[in-house]
Amino acid sequence: MDNGNPKHIAIIMDGNGRWATNKMLPRVMGHRAGVKTVRKVVEYCIKAEIEVLSLFAFSSENWRRPKKEVNLLMELFMGTLQSEVNKLDENNVRLCVIGDKSEFSEKLQSKIADSELKTCKNTGLNLVIAANYGGRWDVVQACKKIAEKVVDGELRSDDISEQLINQHLTTFGLPEPDLFIRSGGEERISNFLIWQLAYTEFYFTDTLWPDFDSDLLDLAVDSFKRRQRRFGKTGEQVLNEN
Repeated sequence: MDNGNPKHIAIIMDGNGRWATNKMLPRVMGHRAGVKTVRKVVEYCIKAEIEVLSLFAFSSENWRRPKKEVNLLMELFMGTLQSEVNKLDENNVRLCVIGDKSEFSEKLQSKIADSELKTCKNTGLNLVIAANYGGRWDVVQACKKIAEKVVDGELRSDDISEQLINQHLTTFGLPEPDLFIRSGGEERISNFLIWQLAYTEFYFTDTLWPDFDSDLLDLAVDSFKRRQRRFGKTGEQVLNEN
């Protein structure tokens, strides 16, 4: 069985803090090391002609972390946008940030908007950064938009369907993830793309994110290629279609 390369890879980049703690370094050093891993993974996806790479950078629950760490993460996010957006643009990468951006500082919101605008016409890899994002939040904000249209008379309740909800999610227009990867040893999706991951293949690794590399990504992609994706059909039906 060979599914070919996944069109859309979604990753929870877990283990930065533990990586730093294991090396007796401040946690922020783990996050900085994690940014280097992001560069490697983006380069891999460009070469492999992956259509979409979605990265869970900061969840809506991460605000509960110590204030100092949150502030450092915001500074790192800003600095990374400033240092990387030109490279992304040069490599024909389109950047899209999803999540409730209203919680960020005006300066960071402006930088995000500028970065998205700078790369919006690029036709290569779609790099989706989920920041202050939660899967439940995504479904709720979609339902609110639909409810407003029902109240305004633009839609009837009978018009509500899976397709309509999809059209109001932050990922509308992108293929659903084929492969979900989580580093760091945990085996849960932690409120990431909960609607979009319905038929996604999962791959978990104990490797902490800063140590994740192209060889490990190869292992995940090879695992995906060997799986039979049935989407409710029998294995025999799938084999006959191929």
